[in-house]
Amino acid sequence: MFAVIKTGAKQYKVAVGDVIKVEKLDGEAGDTVALDHVLMVGDDKDVKVGTPTVSGTVVSAEILEQARASKIIVFKKKRRHNYRRKAGHRQEQTVLRITDIGKGAAKKAAPKKAAAKKAEAKVEEKKAAPKKAAPKKAAAKKAAAKKAAPKKAAPKKAAAKKKTATKAKEK
Repeated sequence: MFAVIKTGAKQYKVAVGDVIKVEKLDGEAGDTVALDHVLMVGDDKDVKVGTPTVSGTVVSAEILEQARASKIIVFKKKRRHNYRRKAGHRQEQTVLRITDIGKGAAKKAAPKKAAAKKAEAKVEEKKAAPKKAAPKKAAAKKAAAKKAAPKKAAPKKAAAKKKTATKAKEK
């Protein structure tokens, strides 16, 4: 059995057991992902083509790793203008192993884990927030004390005017 799925604005023909590299998906290694944008499903006898997708069909996959593609060099040049720009780019990818093709085959486990991690992060932020507020208040008090400490300097006396060279010659 095979399926044509769409993910990351690209289409992939997959079968059970295939390992593919797709645009980055949320999740960690070992998580299960449900790819529900199935364009076509087929086997030896029958082929179903979706309009635009095959309803009720889901492809489940296991995340093997989060990786980055090889570097692509972007080089721009305008001759005789001393203009050269060089930049590199590495696209982030997710390596998937297709585990099942079928109707409602997979549950979206990765988003639940991500939601749990976000909830834990919020709890940690709330705990850390009061601790950060106290040093700011102390710093504000120190700054106020420093502002009050400097005294006004005594006004400077005007310097005596120098005689110019022409007036010195006259005398």
